[in-house]
Order: sequence, then structure tokens, then C-alpha cells
Amino acid sequence: MNPLKRRSYITVVLHVLVWTLFAFTPFFILPLTWNVSLPYQFWIKQGGVLCMLIGIFYFNSYILVPRLLLKNKALLFIAAVLILSLLIGPLSKLLDDILQLPRVMNETFRDLGMRPTRGMGNEIFNSILTMITLFIVTISTSVSLMQKWQADKLLREALEKEKIGSELSFLKAQINPHFFFNTLNNIYALTYVDVETSRSALHKLSRMMRYLLYDTQAGITPLSQELSFVKDYIELMKLRLNETTEIVFKEPDLKDNIQIPPMLFLPYIENAFKYGVSTTVSSVISIEFKLEANKLDMIVKNSVFNEQIAAVDEYSGIGLTNTKRRLDLLYPEKHEFTSQKTHDNEFIVHLTLILNGA
Repeated sequence: MNPLKRRSYITVVLHVLVWTLFAFTPFFILPLTWNVSLPYQFWIKQGGVLCMLIGIFYFNSYILVPRLLLKNKALLFIAAVLILSLLIGPLSKLLDDILQLPRVMNETFRDLGMRPTRGMGNEIFNSILTMITLFIVTISTSVSLMQKWQADKLLREALEKEKIGSELSFLKAQINPHFFFNTLNNIYALTYVDVETSRSALHKLSRMMRYLLYDTQAGITPLSQELSFVKDYIELMKLRLNETTEIVFKEPDLKDNIQIPPMLFLPYIENAFKYGVSTTVSSVISIEFKLEANKLDMIVKNSVFNEQIAAVDEYSGIGLTNTKRRLDLLYPEKHEFTSQKTHDNEFIVHLTLILNGA
């Protein structure tokens, strides 16, 4: 059953139970209080008053609150409530006259040797009825406002989820073409040097793009597959590097099927290859993943050269905005990101994720 329908059914059942309890209360209290068997006209009168109270409850809930109180017409709402509270007394008296209840009650008490009720104390009864009406209206208003608040909250959550989903799709779409075109440019340059190697690179790229296009559509992927994707990317990048660059890759020993959003790590690794490679100077690119309990760490280190210092400073300040935004949306208050350049010209990126259900 749909959760919304189930909630509606539960609400209806609760309303019926509450009103049933409210309706049967006089059947237990009044006979015990007066120690007398009351005529059927009295119970018809009680049923009529109950119907009026139920009508006021739902009239206030579905008409007055939405059309007056929630439309910033508080004075009109208060006036309408007071009119309802004052009208129920005369309506009750009209019901007494139709049923000839004062006469019937006087005869009942006279037959039992009791003093007549003198109109059943209509003034006291009407005052109590007015207070009950105000109480019913208060409950009705409170319930309506709570339901409106809950509905608004659910709507805000739905809109926020839709916004986050749209934004994540947009950010992911921005990252993926960036990776795709960079890799194609690398393979294009490789075709001038080694055709066979470029074919191998195209095969690796096709495998990576298959993962990217088909295996990540659900918005979540196994960590093992994401790390395999990273390894393929590293192997692809190695094809254009010479002996001056050393690549170190360490991956964790995965025992559980941990799920993560795809393409979180590649932008940082991609930048390590972008800024950490030189054709003349020895350099090291270190990529390490560590998993402890539900904490996943990615540490990327690369050498920085004098001609790239300005670009790296820009990267550490405002670069990779899209990926950082994804982290804010996917892991709010459950991630930590730092990037810094050390004194010995090494740039270090450290990303920590607190995984759910790891």
C-alpha cells in the first residue's frame, strides 16, 4: 500500500475513534451522576449537539483555517469562531423545543419524585456548550496548523531532494566531459608516437566510458568498481609519461560491498597528473586510499614545479568548485577536505568521507 494512502487511512480511523469516544462519554457519565434512566429525547439531543460540534470542527479545519487564518485574515477568523460559539446555544435550544425536551425531562423527574429541572438549567448548559465549542475550535485549529506545517515540511524536503538531484546531475555532467576530452587529447597525442599503444589506450577508454555511461546511472556505485575505474585511468595516464615520473598507487583491502557516489575521486587525481608531471625533472605522484571502519581517506600527493606554482595556488583556492559542491550535497557534515602546498614543493590533497553503512 502506498505510504500516503496508509497514512490517510490511519488518520480517518483515529478521527472515528476519537469522535466515538467523545460521543459515548455522556452515556457513562450522566446516568451515574443523576442516577436516573434518561428518556430517548435526551440522547437524540446529545447526538444533535455532537453532530454540530463535529460539523464545527471540520468546518473550521477545512474552511475557516485555510481561507481566513492562513490567508492572514486573523480578525475575520476570530469573528467567525465567536459567531459559531454563540450560535450553538440558540441551535441547542431550538433542538430542545423541537424535541419538547424540557417537558419530557420535567415529567421524568416528577415521576421519580424528584424536583423538576426548571428547563435543565439551559443557561448553564449553553455556557458549558459554548466553552466546549471554543475547545473544539482550538483543537481543530491546532490540528490544521500542524498538518499544514507537516505538509509544508514534506514539500520543502521533496523540493530540496529534487534540487539536489538536479544539481548533482548537472555537476556530474560538468565533470564527465572534462575528463573525457582531456583523455581523448592524450590519446590523440599518443597516436603520433605509437599506434599500437594508442589502440590499447582506446580500449581502456572504451571500458572506462562504458562504466561511466551505464554503471553509474543509479547515482551510486560499488567502491571496488570506482577504484578499478581509477586504476584504469592511472594506467591510461602512464602511457604518455616517461621515466622521470613515478606513480605510486595504494588501494585498501575491501571486504564489504561499500557503495559511494561515482566520480568523486577522479578530479583530484586528474589534477595531480595535470600539475605533477615534468618532462625534465623527476617527480612523484602518490595516490593512496585507506579504509578504516566507516571512514574512507584519499590522499593524493604530487610534485609542484616553479612554472606551475601560480596554477596550483589557484587550484587550492577556488579550483574544483563543482566537486566540492558535490561533496557538500552528498556528505553534509560527513566529509573533510584539505589541500596544501608544502615547503618542499609538494602538493597534498586529503579527502575524508564518513560512509553510511560501511
